[in-house]
Amino acid sequence: MNYKEKIYIAGHNGMVGSAIIRRLRELGYQQLITQTRSELDLTNQEAVSNFIKNERPNQIYIAAARVGGIHANATYPANFIYENIMIEANIIHQAFTYGVKKLLFLGSSCIYPRLAKQPMSENSLLTGKLEPTNESYAIAKIAGIKLCEGYNRQYGDKLNIDYRSVMPTNLYGPGDHYYSENSHVIPALITRFHEAKTHGLNEVVIWGSGKAKREFMHVDDLADAAVFIMHLEKEKYYKETSLMESHVNLGFGDDISIKSLAKKIARIVGYKGIINFDISKPDGAPRKLMDSSKINKLGWLPKINIEEGLHKTYKEFLNDRPSALQKSKQAS
Repeated sequence: MNYKEKIYIAGHNGMVGSAIIRRLRELGYQQLITQTRSELDLTNQEAVSNFIKNERPNQIYIAAARVGGIHANATYPANFIYENIMIEANIIHQAFTYGVKKLLFLGSSCIYPRLAKQPMSENSLLTGKLEPTNESYAIAKIAGIKLCEGYNRQYGDKLNIDYRSVMPTNLYGPGDHYYSENSHVIPALITRFHEAKTHGLNEVVIWGSGKAKREFMHVDDLADAAVFIMHLEKEKYYKETSLMESHVNLGFGDDISIKSLAKKIARIVGYKGIINFDISKPDGAPRKLMDSSKINKLGWLPKINIEEGLHKTYKEFLNDRPSALQKSKQAS
């Protein structure tokens, strides 16, 4: 590792990007390049081109994305597919144009078919229909994977291009969005139960049946895995991947039903009321457990289990409520 390399983290203010920044700083990297949304519009090709041309980073992490839960994906499908395709296409192409050899694209477990065999392995990509509630986001992320693979296949040997993709499972932890209709499930549940406890509510109603199962990983584990993959020797990386299937799953290795998750969060928050489920609302995919055997074989394992992670997350929520509220209002 060259700790003086210039590293650009796209999306550094988001949950994933800020976790990657923390991990890189812990390791001793000194030249971390960042730009806020107001400073650099990643959907603007000319702006991205000028930025990378001027900065000339040695590595790029693409953690920037338009993200949200079921409600946001269902309400804004055009925004999700357009903005995400533009962001990744601009960064990846301009990285290639200006000689960036190392790049890591962060995708999502939603790239896999709705009814993919569980646990979902990397080779299940493009083998069936996607979950309709987040199809636009999933298609954009699949395009990012294939764009990385395209540059590797066409220029990998000739120009030593090495663009990798990792597919994290559902994430939670510092930097997540609270107090927002676009929140993901864990911050949404933490907020709901905390407010219910604070206001003495007897009942909390949750979308869906509660039967759907999801896998969750603490974002600090994800950041550790992302840096691990970025710096893994090329020969070792391609022993477990191929040019046409180069993405790697990043999961915890276990899942939990939404009903069990809700009960666990209610207990951690201290809410003692009734939890009911609104079956008129969608569950999303019935199950989303990732096969993380490739990343495990490559030498990486997660460290933060769901119980520890939820306790840490609720403590951070309590300590950071004013800024969490302000960030979520800005993101809504």
